Amino acid sequence: MSPMQRRTFLSAAALMAAGPKAWAAFPDKPIKLIVPWAAGGSTDAIARAIAQGMGSAMGSSVIVDNRPGAAGQIGTEAAAKAAPDGYTVAIVELPHAIAPAVMTRLPYDLLRDFTPVTMIGTSPLVFFGGTGADSKDFRSFMKAAAAAPAPPAIAHSGAGTVSHLAAELLATRSRIKFNMVPYRGSAPALNDVAAGLVAGHFATLASGSGLFGANKIRALAVASPQRVKLPGLQEVPTLAEAGIKGVEIDQWWALVAPATTPLAVTEHLRKEALAALAQPAVGERLSSLGVARKGSTTGELRAFMRAEAERWQKVAHEIGLRPQ
Repeated sequence: MSPMQRRTFLSAAALMAAGPKAWAAFPDKPIKLIVPWAAGGSTDAIARAIAQGMGSAMGSSVIVDNRPGAAGQIGTEAAAKAAPDGYTVAIVELPHAIAPAVMTRLPYDLLRDFTPVTMIGTSPLVFFGGTGADSKDFRSFMKAAAAAPAPPAIAHSGAGTVSHLAAELLATRSRIKFNMVPYRGSAPALNDVAAGLVAGHFATLASGSGLFGANKIRALAVASPQRVKLPGLQEVPTLAEAGIKGVEIDQWWALVAPATTPLAVTEHLRKEALAALAQPAVGERLSSLGVARKGSTTGELRAFMRAEAERWQKVAHEIGLRPQ
């Protein structure tokens, strides 16, 4: 047994020995919500909305702790190694399910090192293009791409990111060649889409909302299974409707706790998180970020994360992406 496993076992054993009465007072001190990214991004904004909602529901503070670095690995590892007593939780998302398929060594295992609490919500992945004649709709974009003398450039947020894998899937399923251009995030990528320097980019609605709302980029298609019932997107077709089958991708966020966190504590956290999601202020904040609230049971979340991890292993294999 490793030192970390021993600490986890002893912490869980101490909680179990304390009995249900010890859990009845939970929480009696602030809870830490680890966000494995820098402050200011969409995930940070979601976490802060949930933290505020949970804190008001429980009458106890939930403090957001940003731990950025190493593509989310530093903060996620810290959450995995925290004591399983309910006083540390973390927000995980789609990139956590993709990571095992594109990285050879991770300091944590999403399925082994965490106890699922609840889903938080989902956001549609949108394929954004420019405002030129070749991008008036998705079919026009693909027709122009197929006829182009050189492969059009599609921006992505780095090798192994969801925007990269989605773009590679688009190329594979359409059999059209694209020049994949890496960027340091969706913000600079979408700026160059608006400027006409690259042809398109897959991003969440939250990332593209500013330029989209200013009519500087167009939403050409959504990667969701069904059309998105959000302002400005109701008439935007799904990729399946536009003829690209099998590219159904929603960004998602979930709340997890360290493995072996007692079931009673996990369930308490889940109920408080669901209560937070039900609050109008939290709903309005998430809606402003393009996020649809979606709670779950712990079992549903566990099955979902497992299915997502398996799915992205298959996608990486299909597009020939080897773990780095």
